Amino acid sequence: MRLTGSAVIDRVAGACLLLGLAVAPMVAQAAEEDPWEPVNRAIFRVNDTLDTYALKPLAQGYQWITPQFLEDGIHNVFSNIGDVGNLANNVMQLKPAAAGTDTARLIFNTTFGLFGFFDVGTKMGLQRSDEDFGQTLGYWGVSSGPYVVLPLLGPSTVRDAFAKYPDTYTSPYRYIDHVPTRNTTLGVNVVDTRASLLSAEKLINGDKYIFLRNAYLQNREFRVKDGQVEDDF
Repeated sequence: MRLTGSAVIDRVAGACLLLGLAVAPMVAQAAEEDPWEPVNRAIFRVNDTLDTYALKPLAQGYQWITPQFLEDGIHNVFSNIGDVGNLANNVMQLKPAAAGTDTARLIFNTTFGLFGFFDVGTKMGLQRSDEDFGQTLGYWGVSSGPYVVLPLLGPSTVRDAFAKYPDTYTSPYRYIDHVPTRNTTLGVNVVDTRASLLSAEKLINGDKYIFLRNAYLQNREFRVKDGQVEDDF
């Protein structure tokens, strides 16, 4: 059956309308979650450029020259330090069992694990938490707010961005008065963290900005709700 020109136009218009109705909820959700996308993308491009030409090569060099056992040990030390924040936030979230596990991990890893170089806690069945003040605010009902990309710090939300300052009270850098020591420790932590993410880059596909935004928001929701995320399907 041949279609007239007007019939073709009507069918194309109908298909576009159906496509628009299907995509509209996703567009509305993206606009709600990321209303500052143009600014966020601009900051993302700057961050990505700095990462590509500075941080990533440093992380690759660090991974290349550092023996695996030493890299694992350094990563474990910083994870052990992070258990202080996990403990504080589990207490604020009224999770006594998790707080008890955090306390036990700190004791065993700091002593028998040589300041955390060896993760004996995990080998003992004491699973590590992953908590921060942003999650604590979410636990108490504070909305995440819009998605925001922070200069140098990367993906965040309004809630998580404000929560970064209280988190500094459970990190060691605030209490290290010797500036070279503080800066060196912070620098090694940043490079070690970036090195641990190198293998994950293979998972990125499509628009890098959208991929990382969606991954961040989904991960934060999962962590705030302790994995109890409702399936929309």
